[in-house]
Amino acid sequence: MRAKFLMNNLLAFVWVALTGALSVKNFLFGFILSYFILWLISRGLGTGNDSGQKYFILVPRVIAFFFFFLYELLKANLQVAYDVITPKSYMAPGIVRIPLDVSTSLEITLLANLISLTPGTLSLDVSDDKKVLYVHGMFVKDKEEFIRSIKQGFERRILELTR
Repeated sequence: MRAKFLMNNLLAFVWVALTGALSVKNFLFGFILSYFILWLISRGLGTGNDSGQKYFILVPRVIAFFFFFLYELLKANLQVAYDVITPKSYMAPGIVRIPLDVSTSLEITLLANLISLTPGTLSLDVSDDKKVLYVHGMFVKDKEEFIRSIKQGFERRILELTR
């Protein structure tokens, strides 16, 4: 998988060199073009090796995850800003115990950091057995809905990327 990623980037840089236009837009076009070419070539090989196809599944998931995070970040920023600029406070702060499906240190760290990067939420602690994450939220009107939003949002997408 790492070889395909490096090959994809190398082909994108070759595209930039051949066109002579060093710009982000041109590099992204070269990356998408080389991704499509590598996908076509690997389909034709028919190696039966699942690890070779994993790259072509993972890249769209990473891109989708990036846009999901941007959406959540924008939504949380607007919610906090609205609460700050209006005279009435809509905050309902609380500390919530979230049972974890993520299990590795990388997955837990990624989840905790993404939660903390989103305004209005802060990861506080992980239990010693790594089964529970404690999160402070500014807007915890419904505890079950808060847990569900994290589990169906960040946690599910992290599991899709790492497993």
